[in-house]
Amino acid sequence: MKTLTLSASVLALGTVLAASALAVTTPPTQGPAQNGSPAWHLQQGVPDPLGRGIVDDQGRVTVPPRAANAAGGRRGPTVGNGFGSSHSTICTRVGGPNRQDTWRVVWSQTMGYTFSYPFHVPPGMGGNPGVAVDSKGNVWVLQRKPEGQAQLFKFDKDARLIVTVGPDVIPYQKKAHGMKVDRDDNVWITDTTGATLLEISSDGKLLKTIGVRDKRGDWDEAKGQHLLWQPTDVAFGPNGDLYIGEGHANESPNDTDSDDAANVLGTSRVLHFDKNGSFINQWFGDDVGQGKFDEIHGMAVDPKSGDVWLADREQYRIVIYNADGKFLRTLQLRNLICAIAFDKKGQPWITSGQDGQVLKIDRNGKVLGAIGGGMGIEPGQFIEAAFFDFDSQGNIYVGDTSIGRVAKISPPKK
Repeated sequence: MKTLTLSASVLALGTVLAASALAVTTPPTQGPAQNGSPAWHLQQGVPDPLGRGIVDDQGRVTVPPRAANAAGGRRGPTVGNGFGSSHSTICTRVGGPNRQDTWRVVWSQTMGYTFSYPFHVPPGMGGNPGVAVDSKGNVWVLQRKPEGQAQLFKFDKDARLIVTVGPDVIPYQKKAHGMKVDRDDNVWITDTTGATLLEISSDGKLLKTIGVRDKRGDWDEAKGQHLLWQPTDVAFGPNGDLYIGEGHANESPNDTDSDDAANVLGTSRVLHFDKNGSFINQWFGDDVGQGKFDEIHGMAVDPKSGDVWLADREQYRIVIYNADGKFLRTLQLRNLICAIAFDKKGQPWITSGQDGQVLKIDRNGKVLGAIGGGMGIEPGQFIEAAFFDFDSQGNIYVGDTSIGRVAKISPPKK
């Protein structure tokens, strides 16, 4: 009898412990608003149209069937070339789930912003990864298009197209990526695959090329070797200093065993120059620990401190350094960090890439508010909320890497 009682007790205890373990290990699928952050829920991703959407005047998207090539029945060309994660030593997605099957944290929209789509970018294949606003309220748009077509456009504050920068001015941007406007209203664009950073004047003339087209590699000032390795974005310090972020992690090539002596580091890095273009220093990531980063998908400089904020997207974190490259701290978030920008009041915001939102955060990484309905093609959603900027009225302009539309997001009227 004692044996039976003991066995029953052990069985009951085991059942309780198993239930407790299950309760502890089952992750929540939603959470309430608390500590100044809005409520959140998990939302599954959707298929990525890869730049093939047709956008109407209201921002509605139609995705046509994918055409097959006449030879071999293979899929038609895509816009924006990457190396593929199988070639990277630090890829975080080898063997992982497809992005469209990933469950994502989506925050409740409580800020009262409204969406509109007044910009009519040239129709056809290609998304809009880059958007930037100049001092006059003009909006620059960088688009991924097939070779031979214009990729850079400038609209006035009323969304009228006023400048088109064609392939006769700038070479084909194989993987058009980050974009910024400097204090002189010149626009800077990165070509991650083409390994260049271009400076273009306010009227659409090419002023400067940093890097050598189609030759990625290491910057070695002592040797006079001025190559870029997967430039992804740029940022400017309050004193005019230039920072170039390099390395796309899950799309980075493995160059650590390269036979090219000019390209052997194979790691994400920041290059730092003064306002006159003189090289100051560089610092490196290539890891996931404190003070490291394996990607710089976007970057920005804090206007209040001069600190450099790096969007380590695949690690869901922001890594912060001072102006000279000394590590300060890491902000761990629950979302992808595609791009970072500070508004006109100096407050930080991010876009969450294929999590499909624009998020206002504090300097500790806490989400204070959210805009956007998550990953999707409907108005008010993003397939990939990409680079963005603010105008003087507080409107936010956001590109979508996989859809040829630019969202104008307006704050509520006071």
